[in-house]
Amino acid sequence: MAAEYLANAVQAVNLNAPIIFTASIPCNRGNVYHEDETGIFILRGNTNQCCATYQVTFNGNVAIPEGGTVGPVAVAIALNGEPRPTSRAIYTPAAVDEYGNLTSTAIIKIPRGCCFPLSIESVPATEDPTATPAPVINVQNANLVISRIA
Repeated sequence: MAAEYLANAVQAVNLNAPIIFTASIPCNRGNVYHEDETGIFILRGNTNQCCATYQVTFNGNVAIPEGGTVGPVAVAIALNGEPRPTSRAIYTPAAVDEYGNLTSTAIIKIPRGCCFPLSIESVPATEDPTATPAPVINVQNANLVISRIA
């Protein structure tokens, strides 16, 4: 079972906010719930085992919008509202409005009978508290594939 979610148009995404997905080839088994024009997905632990296992892969193009300051930008896969640090994908453009591609993948386990929210969020590119992250990034051609692998 795999489901694909898309957003081709350029969208401005605020720091710590989810990317909005506008179209889908949805899951027909009820394992993933999503409404188009939102950025939150619900992964369900529909299984007879201890947990359901999903592979989540995001790919998209990102840039700093006109008027922004050049510096690193990042996105991460967030589960239950918390970005997973190991899923952070970072790109440093040479100029504003210069797009680069980011890809991130994570294996996620959902306990039997539970439901967890998932999103792809704009996050700070570094853990350095003295660094100022980009307050807004542009995202284009966002693609999210959620595959139930066990």
